[in-house]
Amino acid sequence: MDKVLTWEERFADINAMRQRFALVMSELIEKNPSLALVLADITAERFTNIISAYPDRVVNVGIREQLMIDIAAGMSLAGLRPFAHTFSSFLIERPFEQIKIGLNHQQVGAVLVSAGASYDLAVDGRTHQSPADVALLNTLEDWKIMIPGNAKEAEHAIRKAADDTGLYYIRLSTETNMATYWQEEDAFSVLKSGTRGTIVSVGPVTDRVMAACAELDITVLYAPFISPFDTETLLRTLTVPDIVIVEPYLVGTSSFRVSNALKQIPHRLLALGVQQKELRNFGTPEEHIRAHGLDVLSLRKQFTTFFDHRIDQVR
Repeated sequence: MDKVLTWEERFADINAMRQRFALVMSELIEKNPSLALVLADITAERFTNIISAYPDRVVNVGIREQLMIDIAAGMSLAGLRPFAHTFSSFLIERPFEQIKIGLNHQQVGAVLVSAGASYDLAVDGRTHQSPADVALLNTLEDWKIMIPGNAKEAEHAIRKAADDTGLYYIRLSTETNMATYWQEEDAFSVLKSGTRGTIVSVGPVTDRVMAACAELDITVLYAPFISPFDTETLLRTLTVPDIVIVEPYLVGTSSFRVSNALKQIPHRLLALGVQQKELRNFGTPEEHIRAHGLDVLSLRKQFTTFFDHRIDQVR
């Protein structure tokens, strides 16, 4: 007889965030009759069993993303807790009006779980790249935006959202940290303490951030979520008010959150992320990381230049 694996053993080789989502979501659907899932073809092959078992709560609408969001909104109005899932460009950008009206305007809860991130699918062209997804959601109120750094953190985010009632966006990526920096705290984690400034590192860029600043006397805060922003931890750990925020999506997306947290304190801010200029030679994710200055060598150079150029040296 085959050995019955524990849940942790089942996950032992399931390190991809999207794979973890399929396993965890299937388990949650089976256990919780109030949960629902709406798909738009993407990842549907990993949900074949629960689509057959729970056709009233698990629906694949095909490549009809606007309909997917409206169905999720209808399920929420009917008392279910809906999850909707597809690639980020099709989940946020294409049906943005449905998100604004069907979810926010009607004041209903839902969980949007993306894949593809900014450039995971770079080889498929601009239609499959979505560095502006978080910036778009920032124009709407009440969204909790989760940016897990690896599969374990993605599971934390999925289970947290399933147990809540509000609006969640969980941004999955093939870009991943080897280390698990988030243990389900409702605050940023202090990964490193220093005296010359602070880096806020968001989700899966953090292994590279830690390598890039290993020899710098700075504080590193890990942010597995960016909304709500953890102002308390930033202020509590602040030394010199020189702040760098590194995000795996459009550069400057969360700059306003940092500046608002420090609105009573004169400060300098360097925002690093995916540049606005479109890269028309699609390349690989690794090439995009380098092109946007998010590789270890580029980060180290930018950190060093910024922290060496203090306000008191300019006066």
